Amino acid sequence: MTLTPEQWIIGIIAALIVGISKTGLPGIGILIVPLMALVFGGRLSIGATLPLLILGDIFAVLWYRFHARWDNLRALIPWVSIGMLAGAGLLWFSGSQGSQVDWLNIIIGVLVLAMLAVSLARRYWGDKIIPPSFVGHSSTGVLAGFSTMVSNAGGPIMSIYFTGIGLSKNEFMGTTAWYFFMFNLAKLPVYVVLSLALPANPMVTWNTLVFDLALLPVIIFGAFAGKWLLPRIQQNMFDNVVLILAGAAAIKLILDQIH
Repeated sequence: MTLTPEQWIIGIIAALIVGISKTGLPGIGILIVPLMALVFGGRLSIGATLPLLILGDIFAVLWYRFHARWDNLRALIPWVSIGMLAGAGLLWFSGSQGSQVDWLNIIIGVLVLAMLAVSLARRYWGDKIIPPSFVGHSSTGVLAGFSTMVSNAGGPIMSIYFTGIGLSKNEFMGTTAWYFFMFNLAKLPVYVVLSLALPANPMVTWNTLVFDLALLPVIIFGAFAGKWLLPRIQQNMFDNVVLILAGAAAIKLILDQIH
């Protein structure tokens, strides 16, 4: 497929956001989902976005790898895996039916808004509202795994969760860096297999891979910009910006599908 200049501009903006979100302002990352959908459409945009995210993850892991809270990650891994398996099953079903998965953005948007409501409630009622316990880890992991598999939109759920359990900025960045690097790599072979099994509705093509490779310099620039930005943001402002951007993007995901 041949992209128009407007589509290339949107793609460049999305790649810039990838870099910034991975190393400096995580909440802005959810904006990548609707932007890439404008370039490739729903299903193909999911596969086209993944290599961009992995490239950004590499920079995040290199810079924040020593700040990860592995106790939080280990508690989430099995539940995220369950959610990803459910998401893969839904992608298989929707692809075999010849349908698009854009409508799933409504579900994801609603889930993000629900997580925002929980996060705000925690500010008034503290750990009585979904404390960092078995229930919190399991429900968050399943929702995040499902969301990231079907739409690369698990970021807001994890941002709200990690913010809610009180991670510092560097701990937040290190934990999310390893989280997304591991699970985004795990998604790649799933998308490739689905593309080979359902060639009429692929998720990864040579065209999308060439597109991703062309935008590598933009991701690198965004990664350095995000690294410069992070230490210049106060903790309270950082938390609030993450929540506000996640909420705004969630609303956009919903509105874009019901207009």
